[in-house]
Amino acid sequence: MIQPDEDQLADAAGFVLAGGKSGRMGSDKALVQLGGRPLVAHALDILRLAGVPGAICGSASSIGEDATVIQDTEPGRGPLGGVCAALQFTTARHAVFLSVDSPFIPASLILYLLDHARITGAAVTLPSVAGHAQTFPAVVVRAVLGRLKFALDSGVGGCFAAFQKAAKESGSGFSVLPVESLVQPGQVAHPDHLPPAFWFLNLNTRDDLGKAESLLAGYRVI
Repeated sequence: MIQPDEDQLADAAGFVLAGGKSGRMGSDKALVQLGGRPLVAHALDILRLAGVPGAICGSASSIGEDATVIQDTEPGRGPLGGVCAALQFTTARHAVFLSVDSPFIPASLILYLLDHARITGAAVTLPSVAGHAQTFPAVVVRAVLGRLKFALDSGVGGCFAAFQKAAKESGSGFSVLPVESLVQPGQVAHPDHLPPAFWFLNLNTRDDLGKAESLLAGYRVI
């Protein structure tokens, strides 16, 4: 598996997207406890283990973790607003975006996506599982900020569609990597052997949280 390298990671910054309203969860998802720790702490740990400095992008100042909090300059406009705010904030060439409600993403996947983005020069690099592309985690080059901001202002709204459009317009490429092809040769792995089908579990409801607690108990994840 790829290991963090300080020289290579100097051009990367990580952001936990935590600006959603969490309506289905009933309380701020960033602060919901999983395994005795808030979800935002799990997300920051993933970035830390990948060697990427992490910041929190969201409008809630009460998140409280020992990390920079970037206020969403256009709250209520969804994750794409947070992505644009983060790209405006950073000077790093590559930005890694991780949703606060996906605590089972392995750090090795972040490292592989970053390495692939550097080698290919792709504007956007995403994973897929079971043939379905995932919007996050995503590696996005800062150079497409203007195109993403235009998509946001034009009402495109969804990150996936905006990523595709920005990548096509930039001519730099839109890469989607099947995690199954990375797991088989051992290039990417979960530290507690959690199968890839569970890596992208989004915790949107209390039922989802219960499933995640069962995974923690069964696989001793994180």
